[in-house]
Amino acid sequence: MSDAHAHSVAFVRKSEIPPAPPPAAETGAWKWMRENLFSGPFNTIMTVVGVLIVFWLLSGLIPWIVNGTWEGADIRECREITAGTTGGCFAVIAERWPQLLYGFQYPDYLRWRPSLAFALLFVAVPPALFIMFLPRWTLIATAVYPFIAYWLIWGGTILTPVVAALGVVFAYTVFHRVERYGFVPGLAAGFATAFLTWWVGGTIADEFRTFAALEAVESRAMGGFMLNMILGIICVSLSIPIGILLALGRQSRLPIVKGFCVVFIEFVRGVPLITLLFVANVVLAYFLPPESNLDLIVRVVIMITMFSSAYIAEVIRGGLAALPKGQYEAGDSLGLDYAQSMRLIILPQALKISIPGIVNVAVGLFKDTTLVSVISMFDLVGMIRGPILSSTDWVGVYWELWAFACVLFFVVCYGISQYSQWLERQLRTDHR
Repeated sequence: MSDAHAHSVAFVRKSEIPPAPPPAAETGAWKWMRENLFSGPFNTIMTVVGVLIVFWLLSGLIPWIVNGTWEGADIRECREITAGTTGGCFAVIAERWPQLLYGFQYPDYLRWRPSLAFALLFVAVPPALFIMFLPRWTLIATAVYPFIAYWLIWGGTILTPVVAALGVVFAYTVFHRVERYGFVPGLAAGFATAFLTWWVGGTIADEFRTFAALEAVESRAMGGFMLNMILGIICVSLSIPIGILLALGRQSRLPIVKGFCVVFIEFVRGVPLITLLFVANVVLAYFLPPESNLDLIVRVVIMITMFSSAYIAEVIRGGLAALPKGQYEAGDSLGLDYAQSMRLIILPQALKISIPGIVNVAVGLFKDTTLVSVISMFDLVGMIRGPILSSTDWVGVYWELWAFACVLFFVVCYGISQYSQWLERQLRTDHR
């Protein structure tokens, strides 16, 4: 073959050309900045202004933290240590952290009990939050925890939480028997089983009465961030099931049930929470028998739970209204009664839709527990505004204490928010 003929044959590549890297401006951080921060004149100006504001804030915040001191018995010693600098006086946190966490009336030698209750919280909560990854028997820890936590924090004989647990067993037994066997035979079997459980449990509790007792602590001794945690956990745990019942009752066909739920929800939503707290502190005692002495924390829990359950009821009602009518008809076509249809078909879907709203109410409720300081309950905010700032040792210390309170509340609320987002991703089965 001649050279001229060989050069006239087209070249055929037998391997693929490796892809060339994209331009630097179309990938990585440069692309993100160009699309999100400098996509136009207005966004560019706002980005520059935002950077200047952040720089101005950090230029004062970082020296305040870095030059601060954690040593000193009072504000005068702090000022001597940080003389000539703009450092913060964090010694007030190191000096008063027991009061910030436990209040100033809870006995020092008994603080191990609420600390142990808080540690057990990390054992009891995961089975309820991550039940899809854990065996169902681990829910026993979640069910037992409220009674153990009450016994640890308030003390007294173990008979009190045991009897309360037996009451819960009784209610569940009656409900299960009624649902399975009908009202009359189920109710009789439930009463018989519950009585047997109560009798055996009461006999065992009497045996432990003499030595299974802790030193009792009155409710007025509760304070600090511990009180916020107690109110937040109890009220959120109670308001969700009550809110579900109110939402279902508002859609009921029974006029009395629907009217009661509508009046309750609209009245509670139209009243500020601080008004309900004053009612719990002052007015509620006038409606109780003269010899009764309902604990203040119980009254506050009732009012906060009523307030939050009304908002949760509206959130869940929105989830119920978002479901198509065919979902309700599906339960009827399968021969399910109202309770079974709601438990197996309707509520799982409605609650999945309502997760953002429920979390929003829960976060707001936890932050609203600080309002109890206006009725002379020394929670975290009450401790800062009252005994600590009124002390002559720490007059003039403000930002350090409020920053500490902000960090505690932010950690809890951010954790709740992140869990809700994770749960939404886990339940997003329609996009898989």
